Amino acid sequence: MELRIQSVNFEASEQLKSFAEKKVKKLVRFTDDIVQSELIMKMIKPDAPNNKEVSVKLNIKNGESFASKSADTFEEAIDLCIEALEKQIIRTKEKKIGK
Repeated sequence: MELRIQSVNFEASEQLKSFAEKKVKKLVRFTDDIVQSELIMKMIKPDAPNNKEVSVKLNIKNGESFASKSADTFEEAIDLCIEALEKQIIRTKEKKIGK
């Protein structure tokens, strides 16, 4: 799986990038069909609460999944995105099995 990480309005640390990479790669447990993933981290307003926004787009063999979440930390926003994507992948698998 190819993973691209972008940071907008700030420079992401290596620690944050490796955290994001580790979390996204865990999605492979749910499906082997992930071809490419793109993670975008944005700093919205430096002073505001929930000012860290993370968007994750997965290109899957038969379509794509997307999640975007905001939180006080990038790690928290990444966790929320991964959780939402896990649910999407599981739901998609269940629909396939149900057919």
